[in-house]
Amino acid sequence: MSTAIMSPRVGQPALSSDEALKIARLDAERAYRDLAAYRIGIALEADGWHVDYELKDPNLNGGGPHYVIEPHSGVILSKRYEQ
Repeated sequence: MSTAIMSPRVGQPALSSDEALKIARLDAERAYRDLAAYRIGIALEADGWHVDYELKDPNLNGGGPHYVIEPHSGVILSKRYEQ
């Protein structure tokens, strides 16, 4: 009997979307405290996980945080706060 070690295929992220969301949420809560006013979008792009917080109410001014998270290590590659 042999044991196979499964590793991520080339191009596949090691981080799930839930893990990327958690990384972004923890950072966003430090800056914004309450995130209830935001709709969260997430997409895996060529440069990493894109996590965007957009205001639910289009009549409000400002915006939320936007992140690019490296899909293997979970490092925040870039973040931008709109306030």
